[in-house]
Amino acid sequence: MRNKILWSDEAKIELLGLNAKCHVWRKPGTTPMVNRGGGSIMLWGCFSAARTERLVKIEEKMNGAMYRDL
Repeated sequence: MRNKILWSDEAKIELLGLNAKCHVWRKPGTTPMVNRGGGSIMLWGCFSAARTERLVKIEEKMNGAMYRDL
């Protein structure tokens, strides 16, 4: 029975910086600095008790058709 169960998960990985909000206190009248992040990648993979499948890089927003194709 366990071999028939398929677990899947996806992960968003930030290339530079953190995947969280950052709050900074500044003195009134100062100009805020803007840091440009390095972007992120989305990965998807699945496994069962019997085997693992390939890890896939998701290029765009995943929909039902993409999920079935994987």
